[in-house]
Amino acid sequence: MEPVQVINPDLFLETEAGRVWTPERSKRAWADSFEALEQSLSDADKSSTRLLIVCGLQGAGKSQWIRDYAKDYAPCVCFDAALPGARHRKPILDMANKHGLETLAVWIDTPIEIAKQRNLTRQLYKRVPDESIESVARLFEPPQRNEGFSEVIRIVATM
Repeated sequence: MEPVQVINPDLFLETEAGRVWTPERSKRAWADSFEALEQSLSDADKSSTRLLIVCGLQGAGKSQWIRDYAKDYAPCVCFDAALPGARHRKPILDMANKHGLETLAVWIDTPIEIAKQRNLTRQLYKRVPDESIESVARLFEPPQRNEGFSEVIRIVATM
């Protein structure tokens, strides 16, 4: 197992022509990401591997944080997605509990205007509509330890 594994539903939307989103492809991408997570957790060394659920607005800097800092938590599996509510995080926590893995939340807390600005710097096919970022911001519930996390790490992002 790699020291840091990353599972991101967006990666399952990639095609040779770039990222293609449709409701059907999105549903399949999430199913594929849960399947990949199940496999990674099943293969993990239960005595040392941790699951990091890295959540926040689109454009918050989740993937960048994983590239820069996840190695400090290795060996780990990182689930990289907005996951705005406890109900969105619950299936992932349930899977980790089934496999007996410690799970940490890493909340990248970024103001919506900064997230939107960062989104504009992405390649065109990776940009998220502002309406989607605004929707996640309205729905966002900060992760809490009582959801089942051993720790909640809040990263307050600035430009």
